[in-house]
Amino acid sequence: MGDMSNSDFYAKNQRNEENHAASFGCSVMELRSLMELRGPEAVIKLQEDYTGVEGLCKRLKTSPTEGLSGDQNDLDKRKEIFGKNLIPPKKPKTFLQLVWEALQDVTLIILELAALISLGLSFYHPPGESNGESCGAAGGGVEDEGEADAGWIEGAAILLSVVCVVLVTAFNDWSKEKQFRGLQSRIEQEQKFQVVRGSQVVQLPVSDILVGDIAQIKYGDLLPADGVLIQGNDLKIDESSLTGESDHVKKCVDKDPMLLSGTHVMEGSGRMLVTAIGVNSQTGIIFTLLGAGTEEEEKKEKKGKMQDGNMESNQIKVKKQDGAAAMEMQPLKSAEGGESDEKEKKKVSGSKKEKSVLQGKLTKLAVQIGKAGLLMSAVTVIILVLYFAIDNFVMQKNPWMPECTPIYIQYFVKFFIIGVTVLVVAVPEGLPLAVTISLAYSVKKMMKDNNLVRHLDACETMGNATAICSDKTGTLTTNRMTAVQFYIGDVHYKEIPDPGALSHKSLDLLVNSISINSAYTTKILPPDKEGGLPKQVGNKTECGLLGLVIDLKRDYQPIRNQIPEDKLYKVYTFNSVRKSMSTVTQLSDGSFRMYSKGASEIVLKKCSHILNEVGEPRVFRPRDKDEMVKKVIEPMACEGLRTICVAYRDFSGDPEPSWDDESSILNDLTAICVVGIEDPVRPEVPDAIKKCQRAGITVRMVTGDNINTARAIAIKCGIIHPGEDFLCIDGKEFNRRIRNEKGEVEQERMDKVWPKLRVLARSSPTDKHTLVKGIIDSTATDQRQVVAVTGDGTNDGPALKKADVGFAMGIAGTDVAKEASDIILTDDNFSSIVKAVMWGRNVYDSISKFLQFQLTVNVVAVIVAFTGACITQDSPLKAVQMLWVNLIMDTFASLALATEPPTESLLRRKPYGRNKPLISSTMTKNILGHGVYQLIIIFTLLFAGEKIFDIDSGRNAPLHAPPSEHYTIIFNTFVMMQLFNEINARKIHGERNVFDGIFRNPIFCTIVFGTFAMQIVIVQFGGKPFSCQPLELEKWMWCVFLGLGELVWGQVIASVPNSKLRFLRRAGQLTRKDDLPEEDNNEDNEEIDHAERELRRGQILWFRGLNRIQTQIDVVNTFKSGTSFQGAGALRRQSSTTSQTQDVTNVSSPSHVSLSNALSSPTSTTAATAPPTTGQC
Repeated sequence: MGDMSNSDFYAKNQRNEENHAASFGCSVMELRSLMELRGPEAVIKLQEDYTGVEGLCKRLKTSPTEGLSGDQNDLDKRKEIFGKNLIPPKKPKTFLQLVWEALQDVTLIILELAALISLGLSFYHPPGESNGESCGAAGGGVEDEGEADAGWIEGAAILLSVVCVVLVTAFNDWSKEKQFRGLQSRIEQEQKFQVVRGSQVVQLPVSDILVGDIAQIKYGDLLPADGVLIQGNDLKIDESSLTGESDHVKKCVDKDPMLLSGTHVMEGSGRMLVTAIGVNSQTGIIFTLLGAGTEEEEKKEKKGKMQDGNMESNQIKVKKQDGAAAMEMQPLKSAEGGESDEKEKKKVSGSKKEKSVLQGKLTKLAVQIGKAGLLMSAVTVIILVLYFAIDNFVMQKNPWMPECTPIYIQYFVKFFIIGVTVLVVAVPEGLPLAVTISLAYSVKKMMKDNNLVRHLDACETMGNATAICSDKTGTLTTNRMTAVQFYIGDVHYKEIPDPGALSHKSLDLLVNSISINSAYTTKILPPDKEGGLPKQVGNKTECGLLGLVIDLKRDYQPIRNQIPEDKLYKVYTFNSVRKSMSTVTQLSDGSFRMYSKGASEIVLKKCSHILNEVGEPRVFRPRDKDEMVKKVIEPMACEGLRTICVAYRDFSGDPEPSWDDESSILNDLTAICVVGIEDPVRPEVPDAIKKCQRAGITVRMVTGDNINTARAIAIKCGIIHPGEDFLCIDGKEFNRRIRNEKGEVEQERMDKVWPKLRVLARSSPTDKHTLVKGIIDSTATDQRQVVAVTGDGTNDGPALKKADVGFAMGIAGTDVAKEASDIILTDDNFSSIVKAVMWGRNVYDSISKFLQFQLTVNVVAVIVAFTGACITQDSPLKAVQMLWVNLIMDTFASLALATEPPTESLLRRKPYGRNKPLISSTMTKNILGHGVYQLIIIFTLLFAGEKIFDIDSGRNAPLHAPPSEHYTIIFNTFVMMQLFNEINARKIHGERNVFDGIFRNPIFCTIVFGTFAMQIVIVQFGGKPFSCQPLELEKWMWCVFLGLGELVWGQVIASVPNSKLRFLRRAGQLTRKDDLPEEDNNEDNEEIDHAERELRRGQILWFRGLNRIQTQIDVVNTFKSGTSFQGAGALRRQSSTTSQTQDVTNVSSPSHVSLSNALSSPTSTTAATAPPTTGQC
C-alpha cells in the first residue's frame, strides 16, 4: 500500500490541495502517507517533519487539550479540504434492475414463452372455407361469431398478468432495499464518539468527526478515524481487522503512536489527534480499492465514479495489481461491518450462524411443494395431450392434415399453458415474500420497542428462544449506582455519615483516591430538569463513588484540575483479569503514591494494612480479613449491594519501582474503606421475567458481581425463588464442575450443571462463552436450546457471536459488543428483550397463518385444474384467472397476514423449538377441512352448475369459444371462498373468534375489501381477457353466500378435536430437520407398544402401516417436539416413563414437562420432589 500515494489516482487531488495547503500546514496526501507508517518509523517521521505531535496539532490549527474551537466556518473549511468521515455506500439497485431480476423467474419465463407462441398462432387461419370442419372437432366452433379474431386476447392477457406480477415483486424488493438502507443509516447514527471541542467533551455522531479533532478513546471503542496518539494510559489495540495479527498492539506516544480506523481498543484509554477520515483513512482506502475493483468488473466500459472523480487510472491499476492483494483485503469488509452496507452484513451473518430456524423449515417446504406442483403440472399436460390425440385421431379416426397443424399446435400450447398455470399456482413464491414482509414490518415496529435489529433473521430466531443469559448491571438493574453503606476506620456505617464523624486524614485519602483513580471522562453533571437526579456520565460504578465524594460535602473537580490526566504517572486500567484499577501519581518530594480500587474480595486479598479510626495504617491479618468478609462484605452483598474496596500504597522515588512487574506493584496495599453501592432493580424487570418463565424461557443471570449480591438481586428479580432446586455458583466453582483433570470442558459435565444453573457470579467473559456454547451444544434435552445473550463489554464479543441471538446494550455497550450483536437494545432494558420474543413469535405465527391460507388455495386450485383438465379437457380456472388468484393469494395475502400486530397471548405458550413441524396438526386439519369444502362446492358447480342456475354448460367448449356464465360462477365462487378463508386463516391455534382484533390491522381490512372490489371489476368488466361473463345480482349473491359458508365451516372444523384425527400427526413431517440425533431404542419400542394398544379399535392395518412409516423416518422426533399424546395410552406411557431411573438421559416425554416445569432438566425426573440442595439465601 506504501506506493499508492505516488499513483495517478491522487494527481487531481494534489492539485486542488496545493491551493489549500497554505491555510493548513499539511495536505491530505501528506497526512495519508504519514498514516501508512508504523512504529519507530512513524515516530521519526513525526519528529523530523512536524517536530512531534504538538507540531502537527499546530499545523492543523488545533489544541491538544482544548480541541477545535467549534467555529462553523473553520469546520466547513475542514470538510471542504479534508473531506467528511463517510464511506459512500454502494449504489442501490434501480427499479429497472429489480424488474429485470424479477423477470428471471423460471416459471414466469415459461409462461411468457407459452403466451408468445399462443399469441403468434392465434393470428393463423387455416386456408379454405371447409377446413374448419375438415380439422374435425379441433376446429369446432373456431369461426363462431367471429370469435377467432379475439383469439389473441388470452395470450396478451397472460403477458399482462406476468407484467403485473413482475412489477409487484420488483416494488416489494425495492421497498425492502429501501428499508435496509434506512436501518443501516440508523445503525450508523447510533454510533457516537467522544470529542473535545472548545474545551468541552461532546458526543458526536461518527460522521461529524473532522481532521484536527481531539478524540477521547477508551476501552471498547471502535476507532472511527485514523489518528496520532497524544496521551495514552496502558493502551492496547486489536488491529486484526486490518493486519490479521491477533496479538494486541501496545500503543504509546514515544514508540508507536499510530491509531487506525476500524481497529478496536481492548484496554486502556487516551486522546488522539484525528489525521485522516472517510475515504482517506486506512479503512477508507481499502474500501475504495474494493469498490473500484468490483465496479471495474461490473461495468468494463463505464468509468467508475469515485469521490475524487478520476478513478479510471486507479481502476486499471487495481486490475493489474496481483489479485492476491485484493483478495487479502476482502475480509476487511466483513470485519469492519460498521460502515459497510447491509448486504455485506447479511453475508457476514450468514457465515456466522447456521440458517435460522424458520428459513430452514421454509426452504424445505417450498422445495417439496415445488416438486409436487411440477409432477402435477406434467401429468396434467400429458393427460390433456393424450386425451386430445386419442379422441381426435383414434376414436374419430381423423387424419392429421398439414394445414390443420397450427390449430393442433394451438391446442397443445393451450394444454401447455394450463400445465404451467397449475405449476405457477402450486409453487408458493409468496413464501419468501411473506417472510420478508413480516420481518421488515416487525423490524420497523421493533424500533419503537427499543430493539434495533442488525440482522433480520435474529428477529425470528428470538421467537424460538428457550434460554436468556442476561447481564445484571444495567439490564436487570437501573445502572444508576449510589453508595448507600460504607466501612471506614473500623466502623460500618449503614448510611452515609456526616463528614465530621470521619478522621480528616482518612477522608482526604478517600476523596483523593476516588477523584484521581477513575476515568476523567466519568463525571456527575447537574440534572437536566429541575428537581431531577444528577446526570451520571461515564462508568456508572465510578459515578457511584464520585457521588459518595459529593455526599461527603467534597468536590472532585479541583483535585482533577490540580493533577490533570497527562500528569498521571502510570495507569493500570480495569480489565476482566485484574478486576481492579490503579493510578500512580508522583508526589512533590519525588516519591510515588498508587491509588487502587476494585472488587472488595480481590483488593482486600492484596492488602496488608488498613486505616484505623484516626486514619493511621494498622496491620491487617488474614484472620481480620475473614472476619471482615463475614461481618461487613457478606451482609452488604446479601442486601444486593456491590462492594468496592478503595486502597493505596506509597513507593519511594529512589530507586524507581519496576512498574511493569504488576504482581509486586499491586500488592501490600493499605485499605482505606469498603463501599456498598446499590444498583436498584428496574421496576419493570420482575414482571418481564415472570412473562419469560411463563413463555417457557429460562432466564439465567451471568454477572461479574459477588455471589451474595448476585443471589440477592436474582431473588428480587424473580429469577430464583427460595426453596426451589436451582444452582447459584461462582466462576471458580463452575469451572471446577465442568472441567476434567486436564482442564478441558466436558459436555457431559456441562449437561449436569446448566439445566439447574440460574446465577453465575464472579464470571469472566470466557465463562460466559463456555456456558453459552455448552447450552447450545447440549443434547441432554429433546430440543436443541436456542440461546439469547446480552452483553456490553468488549470481551462479551465471543459470547454474543456464539449465541443464537446476541443483544448489545445501546447505552452502556462498547462498539465492539455492538459489532458482534444481532440486536441493539437502545434503552439497555431487559423488558425490551421480552418485546423481541413477542415479535419473533409473531413473525413465526404470521408465516404459519400465511402458509395455512396459501396451502389451502394451492391444494384446491391444483386439484380443480388437474381434475377439470382430465375430465373436461379444459381447466375450469383459466390461466389468467389462475394468475389473478395467484396474485391475491401470494402477494396481497402475504401482506395482509404478515402484518398482524403481536398480542400478549403469544407469551402464554412454550417456544416451538427447532424440530417442531412448521405445519401443526391444527393447521393441517384446517387446510384439509377447508380444502374438502371448497372442492365439494367447485365440483358440484362444475358438473351440476348449469342445472342449478339453469344456464348453458361451459364444459367441452371449443378453442376460442366466448366465456361462459357457468365457468364465471365457478371462478367467482372460488375467489369468494378464498377471501373468507383469509379471515379464517388469521387464527392458527384453533381459536373460535376469527374476527378478534381484526380492526387493529388496517392493512388486512384494506386488502380484503380491495380484493373484493377488484373481483367485481374483473367479473363485470373483465370480459374475454379474464374469460368472464358479467353476472346478475342473484348469482353474485349465491357466490358470496357460498364464500360465507367458509366462516361457518371454519367453526365446524374447530369443533373437531385433533385427537380424533390421528393421521394428522404426520402433517408437517415434511419439515423435520435432517440432522436430528438417532433416538434411543426405548423410544421406538414404546411407540410400538402404544400402537399395539390401539389395535383394539379395529384399525389394525392403518396402525401397522403408520408404524412402519414411523420407524423408517424417525417420526418420533416430531412426536416429541410438538403434538401431545392423547388418550389413556399416553397416560399409561407417562407413568411408565416416570418410574424409570434417573440416569436414562435420552428418553424425554411429556412427563418431564409436567413433573419439573420449574427445571428445564430432562435428567432429573424426580427433581421437583427432591429436597432443594442449593440456592437458599
